[in-house]
Amino acid sequence: MKKNSFFVFLLFTFCFISAQNNYVAPTDTLVQQKLNQWHDYKFGLFMHWGTYSQWGVVESWSICPEDEGWTQRRGPYASNYFEYKKAYENLQTTFNPQNFHPENWVEAAKNAGMKYVVFTTKHHDGFCMFDTKQTDYKITSSKTPFSSNARSNVAKEIFNAFRKENFLIGAYFSKPDWHNENYWWPYFPPKDRNVNYDPKKYPEKWSAFKQFTYNQIEELMSDYGKMDILWLDGGWVRPLSTVDRNVEWQKGIVFDQDIDMGKISRMARNHQPGLIVVDRSVGGEFENYQTPEQQVPDKPLSFPWETCMTMGNSWSYVPHDHYKSAHDLIHLLIKIVSRGGNFLLNIGPGPDGDWDTAAYARLKDVGAWMKINSEGIYNSKPVAPYSSNNIFFTQSKSGKEVYAFYLSDKNEVVLPAEIRIGNIFITKKARIILLGSSKNLKWQIVNNELVISIPSSLQNRSAGNYAAVFKITQY
Repeated sequence: MKKNSFFVFLLFTFCFISAQNNYVAPTDTLVQQKLNQWHDYKFGLFMHWGTYSQWGVVESWSICPEDEGWTQRRGPYASNYFEYKKAYENLQTTFNPQNFHPENWVEAAKNAGMKYVVFTTKHHDGFCMFDTKQTDYKITSSKTPFSSNARSNVAKEIFNAFRKENFLIGAYFSKPDWHNENYWWPYFPPKDRNVNYDPKKYPEKWSAFKQFTYNQIEELMSDYGKMDILWLDGGWVRPLSTVDRNVEWQKGIVFDQDIDMGKISRMARNHQPGLIVVDRSVGGEFENYQTPEQQVPDKPLSFPWETCMTMGNSWSYVPHDHYKSAHDLIHLLIKIVSRGGNFLLNIGPGPDGDWDTAAYARLKDVGAWMKINSEGIYNSKPVAPYSSNNIFFTQSKSGKEVYAFYLSDKNEVVLPAEIRIGNIFITKKARIILLGSSKNLKWQIVNNELVISIPSSLQNRSAGNYAAVFKITQY
């Protein structure tokens, strides 16, 4: 993940234009069932965490030798790449997040209405937040101070804590590994994000890297309990035949970086039947749902998808980051779900092992709203016209209930005397209530518009925060 807006726009364009032609629906019935369950849950928690949190810099990308905004180096080692990378990797020796208590995150996420979690077991820099046997560049290494802590196998602790509260469990895993000598071979300096040698010219090195990747994923799939999602990042590690030269960021992929996703997926599902595999941005049979980054489409899509987005400005922890308001987060959730997507919201833990207090506050406010209005979010599907001005729609799976979300510009919702909704079908005996109240509201059709009369008791006073939800039950 990264912060460059131009890259995000290009990724968004690729996902929603090209993906129409390369999405392959899974045929495995267990995967289909898990996808349906995931889709019904709508709202998930994403966490980017690693040694980089100590410097408060972008995750991994500052060691990538590309001249882009999100890869710029800062600090006393910035003037020399090799000194910087050495100092960055030496962060392992000071990483000691003593305030790590994942149960606090579980409680906050559950109360906010989140139902699944995706955690970064390894980002592109190669530092492992799990007890892998394939490298010593990991949180459980004796080189890492936190290794002496009883909860040092952070990924396992997080997965177990969330699993106890019936969350679906997702393991983020970076396919590229910039620490591994068989990806960035020390014989050559790294040139960009890609492998720094030709795998066809040095097949034994690429074979070793493929085996390393396979082994690490197998550890995650066999030693960390029930897994529901394998969320793979680093879409430049892919067969050369899948590269789209019309996509700007893919133009730099010059070597075939095929890691045999077929073999990996078969192994993973042998350990975890029904596993959702997300080989993001690659398309085809190993990308069971797609992941637009920091973007929301303006209409429903023909394949399963999930917006992944930061609560702050950064994926990783940055001191004094600006966190989105609860107002904005709830509106984003409504807009995403009205288009048939899921919302994976990222919070980056700090070097002490905890979230910023602002993150807890935001989730508390979201949870208060969800306790009243979540029935229009969960188990829903899109319904035309999807939105009309400041009103967004979902419907129940049966189609019997339609939910109209009235989005307020301000935190407090103040309802007018009438709510007018165009282009929506309603039966003569339909019943309309405001969620949080059981009182039937009067309505009529005027000039092909649904006009809902708001009683004086609800006018010019607070009808809750952020968005009011009208439930229309068809009879």
